[in-house]
Amino acid sequence: MFADLGSDTDIDFVSVLGSRNQLLRGKGGMGGLFGCPTKISTAVVVEGEKFFSHGSNVLSQSSNVPQASFFPPLQNLMLPPNAFQGKVAFITGGGTGLGKGMTTALSSLGAECVISSRKIDVLKQTAEEISSKTGNKVYAIQCDVRDPTSVKNAVAELIKVAGHPDVVINNAAGNFVSPTERLSANAWKTIVDIVLNGTAFVTLEIGKELIKVQKGAAFLAITTTYAESGSGFVSPSASAKAGVDAMCKSLAAEWGRYGMRFNVIQPGPIRTKGAFTRLDPTGEFEKGMIGRIPCGRLGTVEEIANLATYLCSEYASWVTGAVIRMDGGEYVSMAGQFNDLKKVTNEQWDMMEALIRKTKGS
Repeated sequence: MFADLGSDTDIDFVSVLGSRNQLLRGKGGMGGLFGCPTKISTAVVVEGEKFFSHGSNVLSQSSNVPQASFFPPLQNLMLPPNAFQGKVAFITGGGTGLGKGMTTALSSLGAECVISSRKIDVLKQTAEEISSKTGNKVYAIQCDVRDPTSVKNAVAELIKVAGHPDVVINNAAGNFVSPTERLSANAWKTIVDIVLNGTAFVTLEIGKELIKVQKGAAFLAITTTYAESGSGFVSPSASAKAGVDAMCKSLAAEWGRYGMRFNVIQPGPIRTKGAFTRLDPTGEFEKGMIGRIPCGRLGTVEEIANLATYLCSEYASWVTGAVIRMDGGEYVSMAGQFNDLKKVTNEQWDMMEALIRKTKGS
């Protein structure tokens, strides 16, 4: 009755389902579906009506899947006012997108923020915008995280203008979609240098300075759900971000003795201008993404910012080494081979049940 279960065997039949033995023991029926590894392409006829079709459309004649409407995003801050009063936060990639959103949240909660990236003009504009909005100082420091010397200089400037940080968010990232066989060595290296090496350089440089002065801090890295699962067409990013996840868990175990915590957020699809411009330039994938998210929508920058501020706050002082997936249920929805049964209508379920009942005893 269903299509493509990742199997070794193809079975085609167009008929009312056969005997009870066929139905239950795998002769092209339900047993074959649930009891053995078969790939089934089928069209079932009930009273002359063909309601399942061949291949990937077997589940439904319609692509209109009902979406959840119970999960509207909240825009307000989760933590109480001044939760970061007197704290210093350093955010890489802080000029745009998620970085800008997290900086805005931290600054609104009282933190003195320092943002960094290669684009100093964008940084300065963002710093001024957030400062005028929150009333708290935001500094802009140019830094290329791929270059250890640039990182060292940026950390020295950070300590000079604001002091040793209480919060460090590794958010700088780079990505593009491409068939892996089309990648040059330089293309691979560019992404890994930004995502994995850049995170390592920033973490090591700041971590060593904190150890010198015996000060703790909360470190947070922003990776992705496909760091865990892997993904085609973004293999450099998937590989690098998986490395970041492993590094954060490793340092959570090792540097807790120095008062440092390390956590990771793996966001699902978040509508940010930069990411969607690069990864979905035509806008065609957005509908597909929403269709596979049980919560029925994309995530928001504010939701990620709320989780980030919690993980970096004293409210989360017993949370370290955690990798938290925040994706509206997309990962688990895509993981189960039967989850596409949500496309089957109630009428089709009734017809299937009637078919099964008819075959009993035959």
